[in-house]
Amino acid sequence: QVQIVESGGGLVQPGGSLRLSCVASGFTFSTYAMSWYRQAPGKERELVATITRGGSTNYADSVKGRFTISRDNAKNTMYLQMNSLKPEDPAVYYCYADRVGPSFWGQGTQVTVSS
Repeated sequence: QVQIVESGGGLVQPGGSLRLSCVASGFTFSTYAMSWYRQAPGKERELVATITRGGSTNYADSVKGRFTISRDNAKNTMYLQMNSLKPEDPAVYYCYADRVGPSFWGQGTQVTVSS
């Protein structure tokens, strides 16, 4: 059974940091490209960052230089280190596992930025 569980969200002040984790099971994690998406109320879900099977990374322009995506295939876990959080970053952050064939979403973790 496929499971993707995000954690690490919460309330942080502007300029603060959070580290999100995404733990996967039920599929061969290392063979999937992994991404973080986010969705704010009333907005479309948007891609935040992607890390390929080989470890190459891509970021949305809005988070470049502030967020870092990484993965630990031995732990079936992906991370998103978020620094210098801004008022426009609050959203539900989702983990997405992608390859040719079935793809999987997590249930999301809420990030709130407020003073």
